[in-house]
Amino acid sequence: MEHNRAGAPLRVLHMTDTHLFGDPTVTLAGVATDRTCLDVLEHVRAHAGHLDLILLTGDLVHDRSMDAYLRLRERMLAFQVPVRVIPGNHDDQRLMRELFDAPPVQWGFQFRMGDWLLVTLDSSIPGKPGGRLQDEELERLDTLLGQEPGRHALICLHHQPVPMGSEWLDRSGVENAAALLEIIGRHASVRAVLWGHVHQDSERRQGQVRMLSTPSTCIQFRPGQAGFSLDALPPGYRVLELHGDGRVDSRLYRLPATPQGLELGTEGY
Repeated sequence: MEHNRAGAPLRVLHMTDTHLFGDPTVTLAGVATDRTCLDVLEHVRAHAGHLDLILLTGDLVHDRSMDAYLRLRERMLAFQVPVRVIPGNHDDQRLMRELFDAPPVQWGFQFRMGDWLLVTLDSSIPGKPGGRLQDEELERLDTLLGQEPGRHALICLHHQPVPMGSEWLDRSGVENAAALLEIIGRHASVRAVLWGHVHQDSERRQGQVRMLSTPSTCIQFRPGQAGFSLDALPPGYRVLELHGDGRVDSRLYRLPATPQGLELGTEGY
């Protein structure tokens, strides 16, 4: 896969944690996740501009239903750009591999666009909310980065590889994140790491590497809380511009209003 807009940065849409249901009328914490997904996609079309790639980083479906995956796939096809998906803790890996098995909407592994190498990692553990990167995933990442030192690298996964400052949420991050960060630290080509799961925006640096989380397209988690707590912030998404010299520009977008029906007192799901 090659980027064909000479001199222009790669423009990558990051959407995550759509939490769709087989029945599009079902709600999560009072929010119709199918409706907010559609609203986000309408906002993308109106405001995000040209896209070269879409990344969907897990918890795409909440109830593991085929209908929800197929509905999301059809919506992605309408953009007519490559789409890469990876699973989260609410996803059905078997179904995802079966349904997202051909271009342009595919289960991600690694791919090259222009001066960039994009590596997607599966951090999901079937039946558990937290994440772990299997030895094979870590070895694959290390090998790829070693083979392509001349390309800038963007790494994507579902679970957070660094603490978010919320006690309840950090219990379900990547349990062997130190191994991932050690690999990243050995490869100067890594420019950014991108994840979902935490339903909130965050930006920091780990050395020279941009570390970015993106809000959910439905409900948001309130930062810095000891226990489960929802935030009234609207759904959002992120657009990255990946430049040929390795620079990463990031812009966060949100819908203009909190979703209708949001039940802020929800104590978990």
